[in-house]
Amino acid sequence: MQLGDPVQEGPDALAARVAGRLDRRLSKDDSAPVALALSGGGDSLALLLTAGAWARAHGRPLLALTVDHRLQSESVGWTRFASEAAHAVGADWRGLVWDGPKPDRGLTAAARAARHRLIADAAREAGARVVLTGHTADDIAEADWMRDRGATLGRLRDWSPSPAWPEGRGLMLMRPLLTERRGALRAWLTEQGARWIEDPANTDPRFGRSRARLALAGDAPARHVPHREGRSEDGAPPCIVVEEEGVLGLDRTVGARALAAALVCVGGGTSPPRGERLAALLSRLRAGEDVVAILTGARVEARGDRVRLMREPGELRRHPVAPVRLLPGREAVWDGRFAFRTDQTGWRVEAAVGRLGALTAGDRARIDRLPAAARGACPVLLRDDGTGPVLADPAVARRDLVPERLALALDQTTHEDDLTRARWRNAVERPIFTDMTFRPAAQDGASDDRGPL
Repeated sequence: MQLGDPVQEGPDALAARVAGRLDRRLSKDDSAPVALALSGGGDSLALLLTAGAWARAHGRPLLALTVDHRLQSESVGWTRFASEAAHAVGADWRGLVWDGPKPDRGLTAAARAARHRLIADAAREAGARVVLTGHTADDIAEADWMRDRGATLGRLRDWSPSPAWPEGRGLMLMRPLLTERRGALRAWLTEQGARWIEDPANTDPRFGRSRARLALAGDAPARHVPHREGRSEDGAPPCIVVEEEGVLGLDRTVGARALAAALVCVGGGTSPPRGERLAALLSRLRAGEDVVAILTGARVEARGDRVRLMREPGELRRHPVAPVRLLPGREAVWDGRFAFRTDQTGWRVEAAVGRLGALTAGDRARIDRLPAAARGACPVLLRDDGTGPVLADPAVARRDLVPERLALALDQTTHEDDLTRARWRNAVERPIFTDMTFRPAAQDGASDDRGPL
């Protein structure tokens, strides 16, 4: 992404620039709310004021979400300030709290992860599809400074999937201020007569982000140039194809970012593979070697020209996934890969591993369509009355989350309208997505904070 939109003159230049960016990404005349992360600091307050004006002009509800991490004695007052600011621009507001014990180490990362989870849950519950955040060009520069000193932060983009999983499924993050300078935003707020919160943690040298901010104070942020995704010999981007439910096929020339994203999606987790392991796998794939490897809970099988990714059933034995009990009318996610919902009581979801022999002949015929190594990682349904295991039942709807998650991770979704397609199917239809193909975008680089997603 390139910094520096064309400069517009006049007192409404910032609002006009933000409105233009929102116009390019968001739907108009839609009743679903747009969510906005509001801390009460200068960046998020500038976002609230500019996005609020856009929402009023287009009749879109705006929902501001404020997380109290319970880390500062002033947090209650800050939350009240955020509530008042949101209501002053006509936005709805909801306060969220990170309760429970706080870790002694890695507090900043834990707070960030908790914030993403809380905001994603609240946004999805409200029916929002996009969450606006107030990251700026200075945040890009600070992250670059931290990476140069060993941090594992990802690269911020103006449009990327929520990093919370499965809480953030189907949610995109948008950063309309990513080319703006923090100082310019505060100057603009001052002209508006607005007040904002200054968190003392932002200048506390115990935290890496604060050290970066202090080190870069007054410096212009470096221009961020993304890496480029690897391409095949004919110049076309490598493909990833959904061959069967939960099974991906890919080209040996796939790039690092796309492979990492596919591994995380198939494995159902959130942590990308370690850099050295990913590099070693890429080297072997490009050398044409036959490979069987397990990374991040995903199994890689490469033989000849064919490379397949699938969930590794052995991981479900080594690290069992707890059964998921389905509650009527509520969506439930199992193993980070499948979503279920039903209107009945008494259903639960478990792994097929160890239960394949108990399936009916019809279900065995269906599951045998999958590679042998993938069968045990399939979900099965059981009922409290003794029914099951079965692969499907008319009373339970199911969808495979891997394709939709991968579509978001590989930049196939560029507008809010792309998130409104109907995705649910009844499980007895046995969806096999053999016609779904993903072409990684040209830009390479992780999304918000960490990981490829």
